[in-house]
Amino acid sequence: MNEIATTTDQPNAPAAREKTLSAMEKWAREARAISQIAQSLSATSFAGQLRGKPEEVTAVILAGHELGLQPMASLKSIDIIQGTPALRAHAMRALVLSHGHEMELVESTPAKCVMRGRRKGSDSWQQVEWTIERAAQMKLTEKAEWQKQPQTMLVARATGELSRLIAADILHGLAYVAEELEGTAYAEAVPVRPRLSVADLEGGTS
Repeated sequence: MNEIATTTDQPNAPAAREKTLSAMEKWAREARAISQIAQSLSATSFAGQLRGKPEEVTAVILAGHELGLQPMASLKSIDIIQGTPALRAHAMRALVLSHGHEMELVESTPAKCVMRGRRKGSDSWQQVEWTIERAAQMKLTEKAEWQKQPQTMLVARATGELSRLIAADILHGLAYVAEELEGTAYAEAVPVRPRLSVADLEGGTS
C-alpha cells in the first residue's frame, strides 16, 4: 500500500489535515468561499445598495462571519460607511443579547433616551442617557434624519454607547452602529419595554 492510500484509509485523516492548517489559511479558504457567494448575491436585490458591488458584499459578509452572522443576516445588518463596516443598531442589540448580556430601554421620547445594561453574570448595571441637547452640542441635530426621526436616532446612539460599555469584546472591529457614522435612521423608534429580548428585536427593525 502506498503512502497516499494509507493516508486516505485512515478515518481521522481529514481531522488531522484540518489541524495542520494555520488560522490564516482557514481564513483565506473561508474568504474565497464567501467571495464566490458574494458574486451571486451582489447580482440580486438582496444586496440592497451594494447591488453590483461584489467586493463590497464580500467585505460585509466577511465582517458578519467574524461575528457569527450568516451571509443574508450580514447583508441586512451591516452597512459600509466611508469604507468602514458598521452594524445597524437593531443588529448590535441582538448580538449583545445573544451573548447573554442584558439591555433595557428605560425611557424613549423625541427629547431623551435612557438605556441600561449589564454583562452576563454581573450585578452591576451601566446606564447611558442621550438627550436632544447633547446631540445639538455635537451638531447632530443639523442633519436631516435627526430632524425627521430624533427618537430613533437617540435610541441608536444610546445603543452604540451602551454596547461598547458592557460588551466591547464581542463587537470586534464593528464598535459603532451605522446610524452613528452615517446619521441615517433605518426604522421607527423602539417602544419602551420592561426588557428587550432577542424575540423582540427579531420582530422589529429599529
